[in-house]
Amino acid sequence: MNVWIDITNSPHVVIFKPIIEELKKRGHSVTITAREFAQTVPLLEMHKIDYTLIGHHRGKSFLKKAVGLLSRTKDLIKFAKGKKFDLGLSHGSNDLAVASLFLRIPHITMFDYEYAKIAHHVNLRISKKALFPDLIPVDVLRQYGLKPKRAFPYPGLKEEYYLYGFKPNKNILNDIGVDEKKVIVTFRTPPDVALYHRFENPLFDNILNHLSRQSNVCTIILPRTEEQRLRLKNLTLKNVIVTDKVVDAQSLIYFSDVVISAGGTINREAVILGTPVYTIFAGKMGAIDNHLIKVGKLKKLTCPEEVNLKKKDAYSELNLREPGILVDMIIN
Repeated sequence: MNVWIDITNSPHVVIFKPIIEELKKRGHSVTITAREFAQTVPLLEMHKIDYTLIGHHRGKSFLKKAVGLLSRTKDLIKFAKGKKFDLGLSHGSNDLAVASLFLRIPHITMFDYEYAKIAHHVNLRISKKALFPDLIPVDVLRQYGLKPKRAFPYPGLKEEYYLYGFKPNKNILNDIGVDEKKVIVTFRTPPDVALYHRFENPLFDNILNHLSRQSNVCTIILPRTEEQRLRLKNLTLKNVIVTDKVVDAQSLIYFSDVVISAGGTINREAVILGTPVYTIFAGKMGAIDNHLIKVGKLKKLTCPEEVNLKKKDAYSELNLREPGILVDMIIN
């Protein structure tokens, strides 16, 4: 098969890396397009994934997002002409879904958050298959036009698949300049350009100020955008490192003592990698995070003092899943 994968956000790079490798291992041809947004391009470079860059993120405005969808879809259609793709695959790329519809290419979408309503109303009506964790009830997705015959829930979390074979980089803390004797906190900024997360998150600033006052703590901030990076750098807080470039986030999480994030992927990576993790997500909580909170693997943070700042007791044994399971669901 000639498979076309569109990567539009930073987490999609690590999600698709093992899938790309498995597809190629099975003899399939894979072509990657990417959108310039957050750390998507640097991560593609870091993981040595060949790609064609098409378009960029248009920002917070709904109108600009709509214009971006039309513009980038047009560019994707132009890119695909004559390439004879058999299949389009993305993690919620509306651009590829619409382009695939015009090109009459079957599109498969993946996702793990059920309340990205605008994206789902496009993707789940167009895509021939929707792959998502089985913790998400299929009934919830019917409101977006997903028919049961096109729903393909998979066991576990997506992080369990792409972390298969994970080997932490022992030099990560030294590379960043972290004192390993301190309590190491990895802190991810809110996704402030996402349509499902359209409000300021004052809790982020409160927690950051609290952590910066703890002399026994080193906080490493992973910004999502250059604007966030510059704002945080200008604060010149003590005991805080704002990363200037893409880092091996999975290794950093593994060697951290605490993770705090307003997003979802890093939280679930921390759960899988055995690091205590707190969420400050301000949107509607999805089924996966609700489940993780219920079983005690994820904690909802409401004030800075709730963070238990201590060294991690031990490094957990990882319980992971073969990415070939997902590839079977994609191509069969």
